[in-house]
Parts: sequence; structure tokens; C-alpha cells
Amino acid sequence: MPGHVIPPTAPELEGWRHIYSGKIRDLYEPVDPHPRGDVVLVVASDRISAYDWVLPTEIPGKGGVLTGLSMWWFDRVVDIVDNHTVEAPVPAEVEGRAMVCQRLTMFPVECVARGYLTGSGLAEYRESGTVCGIQLPPGLEDGSRLPEPIFTPATKAEVGEHDENVSFEAVVASIGREDAEELRRLTLAVYERAHEIAAAKGIILADTKFEFGRDGDGRIVLGDEVLTPDSSRFWPADTWEPGKAQPSFDKQFVRDWLTSEESGWDKKSDSPPPALPAEVVDRTRQRYLEAYDRLAKH
Repeated sequence: MPGHVIPPTAPELEGWRHIYSGKIRDLYEPVDPHPRGDVVLVVASDRISAYDWVLPTEIPGKGGVLTGLSMWWFDRVVDIVDNHTVEAPVPAEVEGRAMVCQRLTMFPVECVARGYLTGSGLAEYRESGTVCGIQLPPGLEDGSRLPEPIFTPATKAEVGEHDENVSFEAVVASIGREDAEELRRLTLAVYERAHEIAAAKGIILADTKFEFGRDGDGRIVLGDEVLTPDSSRFWPADTWEPGKAQPSFDKQFVRDWLTSEESGWDKKSDSPPPALPAEVVDRTRQRYLEAYDRLAKH
């Protein structure tokens, strides 16, 4: 659908050639050979998406939060799995929201870890008692903590399409058992480390998704962003109460406004969403900054 197409906002950067834009990130490759080898520049924009649309309004500072948190988390799980970042300068105009990264051959799977039941997992559980084919105990509610974290992979969707939850065996069929088992092991290990770190700061990491790829030496490496409000559900621990939707450190205000009568938008239509009011932009910006401050500054 035309409205789902990424707006042409990727900046021109001297020495780098723009090669791709996702919902939030812009990707560049060096014009000339780079001293660190086969690398790409990953720039997190201030764009925000909801309901598979990239919205016409940006959230100032959001790209810096995504990059800063990713870098902070990469350092805290590097003993579990290496990541794709390399130490190299970035252009001044995107400093603070850009990373120079190894080019990876990405696995075609979103590696999702869930420690709590909510979102699409809750919807499937209510229908079948399972999530991605994993049988769960009866009587769980929205926000319930699971007996143990589970690996619930999804297929990667194109921009404007939905990721689709799949079984572990579907991942095995796609990439082979050995790699599937290693991705599951790494996903759960990183989730459990991050859950412990977040809990010590009064935050629940309900679920999160990772992307992995192979580097030029064939090693499995953690890529993309990690453990940000865009890729994870973070809940304040002091207000956690199973049986209802939990407040979260993400774009909750945006979703709530878009589905309100005030917005006048029907998410089931083909019409693009309207611009966000200043109050929603500011409250969303504060929520992202609060997540960064509570996790990375204390």
C-alpha cells in the first residue's frame, strides 16, 4: 500500500552511499574501501511506526535513545554473544544515533523471547493454550509471568506487512536444526541476562526480539538493535498486575491516540494515519527518555 512506503527522509552523508531504509533505520555503505573492512553505517532515525505504518510525525531524540540503549546492552551481553558493532567514527550530522557495523548475512527469522504473556502470544494462548506450538499452563492472564522464558520465533516481514509467529520446527525447516538450536539458546541466554539487569532497576522485560547473522568468518553474531523500547516490552515493576494491560516504556501513547475517536483514523482502512498532536509527541518522547535514563544511567 502506498501509505506504508518509507518517506524519503534519509540524509545524504559524505563518504557514505544510502542503500536501504527500513521503518526506522537507514543503511549506508562506504563509497570507498573502509579501514575496518566490509562495514555498513546504521542510522536510527526519529521516525516512529504503528500498526505497520510509518507515521508522518517524528519523535525528536528517539533515534539517539535506540542507538544509545543498543550500545549499552551490547556491552552487557558480549560475553554471551558477540555483536556487529565496530569502533569507527560516524559522520558528525548523525553522531549519537549511528553505528558502524560489520555487514552480516542475516538469518531470516525474528528471534523472540517471552517471559510474560501478552500481545500476539496472549491472543494465540486464548485460542489454543499454546504460543508458537509451546503448551502453556491453563489459567494464565494478560501480563502473567511464564513458568520459564520461551523462544517464540517469527518470520521477518517486509515493510507494511505483519511478522508471523511460527513454530520452532518451522525455523528448523528454514535454516537447519543446528543453527535453530543455537539461535534459541542465544536468544534465551541474552533475554535472561537482560531480564535480571532490568529487574534490578525496577523494570520488567516482558519480551523482546533479536536478529542474528553470520559474519565473514561464519560466526553467529547479534545484529540490528537490541533491548530497546521499539524491540521490547518494558514494564514498570511497581505497577505490574496480571489480568490487565500493563503500562509500557514505548509508543503506547501513539497507539492509544491513533485508535481514539479524536484521531478520526480507522486502522483497518487503507488511509495513512494522521499527524500526531504535539502533546502525544512530547509524552512519547518522555517515555523513551525515561526508559533510557532508568536502564542506562542508574
